[in-house]
Amino acid sequence: MTYTDIKMEKKEGIVLLTLNRADRLNAVTWDCWRQLRQAMQELEEDDEARVLVVTGSGRGFCSGTDLAAAAAGEGATPTASSRSERLRSRYLSAAAIIACPKPSIAAINGVAAGGGLSLCLACDVRIASQEARFSAIWSRRALVPDFGCSYLLPRIVGMSKALELMYSGQMINAQEALAIGLVSQVVPAEELMPTAMALAERIVKGPAIAIELTKRLAYRSWREELEAQTEYEEYLQRVCIESEDVEEGVRSFLEKREPDFKGR
Repeated sequence: MTYTDIKMEKKEGIVLLTLNRADRLNAVTWDCWRQLRQAMQELEEDDEARVLVVTGSGRGFCSGTDLAAAAAGEGATPTASSRSERLRSRYLSAAAIIACPKPSIAAINGVAAGGGLSLCLACDVRIASQEARFSAIWSRRALVPDFGCSYLLPRIVGMSKALELMYSGQMINAQEALAIGLVSQVVPAEELMPTAMALAERIVKGPAIAIELTKRLAYRSWREELEAQTEYEEYLQRVCIESEDVEEGVRSFLEKREPDFKGR
């Protein structure tokens, strides 16, 4: 498949997937999620691919859903033929990364917010640049977390901290992310890709079958629950979208001001 919003490069068993919308801080549209999920299917069927590294182009990892594009109707309307395909492409893309047997490493070079946070949570290992920042920003837009965040974040950082982050929508820096276990390493910006690629190279040299089965074992109890949780996220997101607060959340973002929520 020809990809427009992501780039895929493979070398010596390592697949580098780069989100390729630098002008929007790699914010994602429905088409972006569809391409990500199709890339996971392609990767799963490629025996020569042994490790996946995910990063963002430019100065951001992924700033979440592209609200400006959605407001303008750019790439926001699903073209899939069925509800099932729309659901799996948009809401289960992060789950597809976990379902893919290839080990995955997120090289987080900048902001990872909303769906971008979900995307890096779906990767097995997260390495952050000192420039990285993280936010479960949905509450700032009067929305609930989606793309699997409500399932993954509490299991990675603990329920109390996860709820604090999801309630507040606050932005945290790389060092705080390291302190709460959201990432496993923080390195200077110029060392991010060399560090991520060095780990990928080490994994490539290992026993592929045992490593893939180890991933399957580790996520065995998560996968079905994650898919069910993601479907419930979609349902609750639709409830939120009907509220006036969501309109205010999007409008305040586009107008670059603080939202004034009314609770209705």
